[in-house]
Amino acid sequence: MRLGIVAEPVGENRVAVTPTTVTKILALGYEVVVEAGAGSRSSFSDAAYAGAGAEVVDRDTAWASDVVLRVNAPSDEEIARLRPDAVMIGLLAPALSPELLEKLAARGVTALAMDAMPRISRAQSMDVLSSMSNIAGYRAVVEAAHEFGRFFTGQVTAAGKVPPAKVLVAGAGVAGLAAIGAASSLGAVVRATDPRPEVADQVRSIGGEYLAVEVEEQMESSDGYAKATSEAYDRRAAEIYSEQAADVDIIITTALIPGRPAPKLITEADVASMKPGSVIVDMAASMGGNVAGSVAGERIVTDNGVTILGYTDLAGRLPQQASQLYGTNLLNLLKLVTPAGDGELALDFDDIVQRAVTVTRSGEVTWPPPPVQVSAAPAAAPQTAAPAPTPEPKRGLSTAGRNWLFAAGIAALFAICAVAPAPLPQHFLVLTLSVVVGFYVIGMVTHALHTPLMAVTNAISGIIVVGAMLQLSLDDPLVQILAAAAVLVASINVFGGFAVTRRMLAMFQKGGER
Repeated sequence: MRLGIVAEPVGENRVAVTPTTVTKILALGYEVVVEAGAGSRSSFSDAAYAGAGAEVVDRDTAWASDVVLRVNAPSDEEIARLRPDAVMIGLLAPALSPELLEKLAARGVTALAMDAMPRISRAQSMDVLSSMSNIAGYRAVVEAAHEFGRFFTGQVTAAGKVPPAKVLVAGAGVAGLAAIGAASSLGAVVRATDPRPEVADQVRSIGGEYLAVEVEEQMESSDGYAKATSEAYDRRAAEIYSEQAADVDIIITTALIPGRPAPKLITEADVASMKPGSVIVDMAASMGGNVAGSVAGERIVTDNGVTILGYTDLAGRLPQQASQLYGTNLLNLLKLVTPAGDGELALDFDDIVQRAVTVTRSGEVTWPPPPVQVSAAPAAAPQTAAPAPTPEPKRGLSTAGRNWLFAAGIAALFAICAVAPAPLPQHFLVLTLSVVVGFYVIGMVTHALHTPLMAVTNAISGIIVVGAMLQLSLDDPLVQILAAAAVLVASINVFGGFAVTRRMLAMFQKGGER
């Protein structure tokens, strides 16, 4: 089948597939064509696509392909260019674009919406919303820093002390966590809110402070997304937002509920209470906005000097990386729908991932798909406590008995050394001190570093091997047996240490595209 990569509309800097990903799509058996200039805004030239094995064609030829890959949804004019039996893959926003689905179905196009990917483990490699939100959250901090015009981190200089910037992130999903991590790494004091209390540890792990909205309602979600909040939660959250707005310098909002307008979190009064020069980045502006006064795609400055950014192209402002990640998501979907690797796209409606992303098929609208349960609500706490189990009688020596036995063993060893001929006492003293020092040195090393520590012990084992091999030349059979055993055991440690270290290093090596 011919797979076409088409150009995006004006204002979109991303491209669906990069030259690096083209080679992998060709390996699936597809013939790949690219519309001339499709990757120019992402700094991918036509020559780069041609060098990767794609054919550079005109607009009509690219849109007439069997499978068309796109970032944005097609316009009416572009739908008319599609073949009636074509497959269209892109960001289609099926929950908000019923008219688009009707037009695609009327044209006979099979449409796959990348933004309808279910939040399940096996679909993570195809989750475009996560990969784009990660980039957008990072870019939101960059845009806020540019507008803020002051240090994020605190500074102590000869000219005086500069306090760190205070940042509030509303929503700790993928975009929110990326924003928290970026702002924290710049040295800001970062606070975050989210209706899901389970994200508190994630916020703290990347340097943020979690502001809990304490209400009795439990905010579990069974579809991987935050659910709509209750009136009690909204009332308490509004109080927190008002308190924080008067204190922080930057607010970044990321709250979205799939299929619904964005909830209003920051009111006009909150914006009016912010200090002049403060910045708000409304990442939900395209869905109505979380902030009163934000306008999708616009930069607004209020009467009190607060800048509100409603940019909807945050991911597209890092076009190369965004295109690479989007192209990888597409590639993983193509691998799923091309099981034979023969360049023939075959949809399987029994597969929950393929069923979820297919929004039109054979002239019919297939959206919405059957619900996908991705997590279970936590089990209710038992009403009555279970009876405590009867403790089993302890077996073996008590702690005091073990201590006495250990002391007796040490005393016996010292007694043997006292009557043993030289140089056995000196060797025993060195061995004892080595055990004590080694125990405390290795015991002070964190568990995460035990594997690389094995590489250091390989050097010690190497010394043992060399020393034991020298002892093999002696005429004493007992010495030869002990030396041979030392060579064997130390060699096992050397080769085992190198094998484990090699596996550890392989975990940090990136293969294929970067």
